[in-house]
Amino acid sequence: MPFNTANPATYDLLMNRRSVKAKDMVGPGPDRTAMEKILSAGMRVPDHGKLNPWRFIVLEGTDREKLGDLIAEGLVKEDERDPKIAEKMKGYASQGPVLVVAISCLNPAHKVPLMEQELSIGAACQNILVAATALGYASQWLTGWAAYSKTVADGLGVGANEKIAGFLFFGHQDREPTERPRAVEAEHITWGFPG
Repeated sequence: MPFNTANPATYDLLMNRRSVKAKDMVGPGPDRTAMEKILSAGMRVPDHGKLNPWRFIVLEGTDREKLGDLIAEGLVKEDERDPKIAEKMKGYASQGPVLVVAISCLNPAHKVPLMEQELSIGAACQNILVAATALGYASQWLTGWAAYSKTVADGLGVGANEKIAGFLFFGHQDREPTERPRAVEAEHITWGFPG
């Protein structure tokens, strides 16, 4: 297929895509073939310098529980949370059937500014969510405490110049998600040169 082919259905998908709360997702999640397609779309994003400043860890089944254990451990060690509360947080990683940990891989020595590298991982995550919707899956991108935890990062092998950009959950929706308030376009768009 030629590049940049008009596809009005894609515009409709963008305007109707809605996150589904991970805790409300049901199985099955995307299988390996579907996840490969979803992640492949995630890597077709603007990337100044062709740095590929991202990587992804796919967790299913008991691997999600291992992440839950790491989160609980970090909450007690770093945040001094009550172990009973930390125990309840173990379920965070098991909310959706499939979980992808998105990691930004920054190269501070490169001439491409770090902000542009970070924008690329953001674009990758958005492409992943859109691709999942296009293939019929529910998705949600979350961060929260675990995304900034040293214990979690170390346990996942996140390097010195890497950061967890978020946790992307995938499954199916069992009911129609509700819409959320959206920006008033006129308050965020200026037509013409300012001033």
